[in-house]
Amino acid sequence: MGFFRGIVIRYRLIILRSSNKSFFINIAIIFEDSIMNDTLKKAILQWDVDSWMPALNFWEQTICWAEIHKACEIGARQGGLSLWLAQKNIHTICSDLFDAQKTAAPLHTEYGVRSWIQYEDLNATALPYENAFDLIVFKSILGGIGKNNQFEQQQLVMDQIYKALKPGGKLLFAENLAASLMHQKLRQLFVQWGNRWRYIQLSEMHKLLQCFDHYTLHTTGFMAALGRTEMQRSYLAQADTIFINKLCPKGWHYIAYGVAEKAL
Repeated sequence: MGFFRGIVIRYRLIILRSSNKSFFINIAIIFEDSIMNDTLKKAILQWDVDSWMPALNFWEQTICWAEIHKACEIGARQGGLSLWLAQKNIHTICSDLFDAQKTAAPLHTEYGVRSWIQYEDLNATALPYENAFDLIVFKSILGGIGKNNQFEQQQLVMDQIYKALKPGGKLLFAENLAASLMHQKLRQLFVQWGNRWRYIQLSEMHKLLQCFDHYTLHTTGFMAALGRTEMQRSYLAQADTIFINKLCPKGWHYIAYGVAEKAL
């Protein structure tokens, strides 16, 4: 995506530089800002950024952030979503099964948000909280938790999240789907954990969310999963967004995202 923006901006620079110097300066600043924003987006989403970005955009637009005071990221890895929340001045628990602080703290230190974050090693199937959080967020955790075909463990995670949310609390979820038969076969052949993870069918995602009182679910992504590098995935994600997502059945998409809510 940054590549395409760079082309457009350089073209405008060539046209405008000769006619108005101030326009040249302003557009150059916009170009620098776009690079900074891409860097931050990668820090937050980690991989396949342009395919997961619709989830982040949807959450940004859907949540009334003034009502969110305490949050928790589950399965945080490098803590990208905790960074995103902390930058909104939300007190956030950044959690993972092991070594949450060791793994995630360097990123939060780099962005100067450590004061908003505490770290806990938590098992998502046994959260030690009840009615505690305004918001819980996760990205791509259910497949690993359900490895070796343990759907009941995936359901247990959702039940635990519901328990840990305050009345009126929100779950922001983004999860890998099983997608098409092509995706499933290619994972088995080329993804190290492809045979162990339990990727969720779209119908199963609806079932997992039934413990909530209300939810909104969207899907995205088809071709970008075939990219072998982040640059390839970025280009293919643009094609998905422009037309491929519209042509494919939702059950063929490989990302589900949305918001689920616990009743007041």
